[in-house]
Amino acid sequence: MKKIIQTSFLFVLLLTWCQGMTQSSASNPNYTYKKGNPNGIGKWYLGREIAHVMGYQGMQWLDRPEREEEENTTTLLLNMAIEPEDKIADIGAGSGYHVFKMAKLARHGLIYAVDIQDEMLQEINNRKDRDQIKNVRVIKGGEKNINIPENSLNKVLMVDVYHEFNYPAEMLVSIKKALKADGELFLIEYRGEDGSVPIKPIHKMTEAQAIREMQEAGMKLHRNIENLPWQHCMVFIKD
Repeated sequence: MKKIIQTSFLFVLLLTWCQGMTQSSASNPNYTYKKGNPNGIGKWYLGREIAHVMGYQGMQWLDRPEREEEENTTTLLLNMAIEPEDKIADIGAGSGYHVFKMAKLARHGLIYAVDIQDEMLQEINNRKDRDQIKNVRVIKGGEKNINIPENSLNKVLMVDVYHEFNYPAEMLVSIKKALKADGELFLIEYRGEDGSVPIKPIHKMTEAQAIREMQEAGMKLHRNIENLPWQHCMVFIKD
């Protein structure tokens, strides 16, 4: 009798899991599930396997001294042409590496630092309080929503994080809603076309794949500013 109960319980669990997978696929047929890269989550979007999120344990890597030389973050910020009154969201802000640089440029505006990991948000809050920075707002994001009001952002920045979104389609819907009509989305990803970039392939993206996914969300490529050492700097606007 005990074995029957255990078997029935396992069957119910399996059935529930399968139904959940089916419902997820039904809600967006562009999501598929299969085994793939060990650094991936086994979920694919429009033919691209989604990578595991980098945990807060990698915070020191985000703040590494050589990052400026490797990524030329100064040039990235120049590419963004940040105005003093801009409202900008850094999605996947991590430890705030770009947040506080942008806060100096948008001195009369507002920088939203959005992340899903409490440890990352706490690090940003600590620095914000320590340096008494008034134009940074810390936001706990979700897997499907950036939790920022509609039509409120001049610019959105995503640096090497989009490829880790568990629900990229839903996140792009949320981002698009938050952007103003003339808002710009800056998608920064390691160049998937370039084998010399010393990053695992699953943590890279090609321009073609990025365009495909953005078009699905009603965004179009405005320009790709190819002046960063390792990364694409793709600027998308509402189509």
